[in-house]
Amino acid sequence: MKAAIWIRKSLVILLSVLTFGLVTPSELAWLAEANSLKDTKKGLVDEEGLAYLSSQQPIELKEEFNREEFLSGILNKAEVNAFMKFGDKINPKIGDEFKMTILPKMEEAITEMAAQFPDEKLQQLTITEQPSAGRAEKIFHIYDSNSGKDIIRFHVRQENPPMEGYWFDFHYHTHHDSFATHYDLGKIYWDKNTPPEWTSKQRLS
Repeated sequence: MKAAIWIRKSLVILLSVLTFGLVTPSELAWLAEANSLKDTKKGLVDEEGLAYLSSQQPIELKEEFNREEFLSGILNKAEVNAFMKFGDKINPKIGDEFKMTILPKMEEAITEMAAQFPDEKLQQLTITEQPSAGRAEKIFHIYDSNSGKDIIRFHVRQENPPMEGYWFDFHYHTHHDSFATHYDLGKIYWDKNTPPEWTSKQRLS
C-alpha cells in the first residue's frame, strides 16, 4: 500500500518536471476524478444497454397446443355431461348400454368434427357445462368461444311409438346445414312406463 502511494507521488513529481510545472498535482487529481466519473457512466450505460437488450428478448411462448390432449378433454366432458343428464334415476338402467353403443359413435362424430379445424381454430372450441333438465333434448353443444356460435349439438329425445313403450333416441346436428339434419347415434329402450325427467335425483329416505 505504501509502495503504491510512493509510486503515485513519484509520477506526479516526474510529470511536473517534464511539463515544466504546467500540470500541477491538483490538476492531475481533477483529471483522475473526471476519468473515474467517465468510467462509472460507461458502466451505467453498459448496464442500461444490457437491460434494454434483455427486455427485447422474445417472451417465452405459451405451451404448445396438444391436439390429442385437447380432444381427450372434450370427449371426457362429453361423457360427464351425458351421465349428468341421465341423473340418478335413468343412469342405473341405461348407463352401461349407453357406454357400449352410443358413446363410441358420439366420440367418432366429435373426432370427425375436430379434423375439420386447424389447431388455431380447434383450440377456440369449448363444450357447454350443463345439459338440459326436464324433457328438453340437449346433452351438450360444442361451440366457438370467440363467436359464441354452435358447431355441433348432441341431443337425446324421448319417444313413445304406439304399443312399444318408451325409447331414448340419441342424435346430433351440425352447423353445416344450420342444424336441420338429424344424424342418428342409436336408440336405447326404457320401459312401458314414462321415464323420469332428465337430471332427476333419487330422493333420500
